[in-house]
Amino acid sequence: MADIGSGRYRDLERPGLDAVALVTALRRGDGLWRSVEVVEEIGSTNAALAARAADGEAEGLVLVAEHQVAGRGRLDRTWSSPPRAGMTVSVLLRPDVPLSRRGWLSMLTGVALAESLSGTARASLKWPNDLLAPDGRKLAGILAEVADGAVVVGVGLNVSTTAEELPDTGTSLALVADRPVDRAPVLLAYLRALEERYRRWVEHAGDPVSSGLATDYLAWSSTIGAAVTVTLPDGSTLDGVAEAVDWDGRLVVRAPQGRYELAAGDVRHVRPQARER
Repeated sequence: MADIGSGRYRDLERPGLDAVALVTALRRGDGLWRSVEVVEEIGSTNAALAARAADGEAEGLVLVAEHQVAGRGRLDRTWSSPPRAGMTVSVLLRPDVPLSRRGWLSMLTGVALAESLSGTARASLKWPNDLLAPDGRKLAGILAEVADGAVVVGVGLNVSTTAEELPDTGTSLALVADRPVDRAPVLLAYLRALEERYRRWVEHAGDPVSSGLATDYLAWSSTIGAAVTVTLPDGSTLDGVAEAVDWDGRLVVRAPQGRYELAAGDVRHVRPQARER
């Protein structure tokens, strides 16, 4: 584990994360997170953990980057953030659930992230992997990837990023809350919420209904009930109303041509469904 705590206060506006403090706060006898590693710079936290998974790394490894220089989102999009401005973290999981239900992991992660931030910012979830601020701008993205039987789940959350550092479609916790936000408590709250959600889901063999995940996801979703335009993997588009998420985590869209169950696609909210929490 790389301890970069000695450089924590090199930038008082964006202090570094203290790896030792994080491990101390998270480590429990039966806890899921057995190791937390913090690195100063990396290409992609997801790619690094995928390589570790191929080498047989056990479940429960957390990798955090102060600066990710080759981050990836869905549909092979690139993602970047200034050093120490965001929460860039990936976890290695080996869920003992049917393969068909692993599609819920992105949504499970989104619920855990939204819950962990509820005291800082009101947010909603756009299917399948975006966390949105009340004005519809993107706060965070989630990427879950299968890696040699394991699943690596990465989160990129804008924390102290300024408006000048963001695209027009993005925002940050500091901008939404209108105050400075410390990344360490945000990271700890997220990992604790993720562990609780993940354990309950695995105990129910990935069943989104009996584990309570489906109900809670719908409560956080701003996609369900919204008019949407979905760009499909082949480049075509589908206009309709997002009606539900099915048993396997697919988005159900009602269009003039019929009813579609989508496993992948880029969703744009045409008329968002308002959510009050």
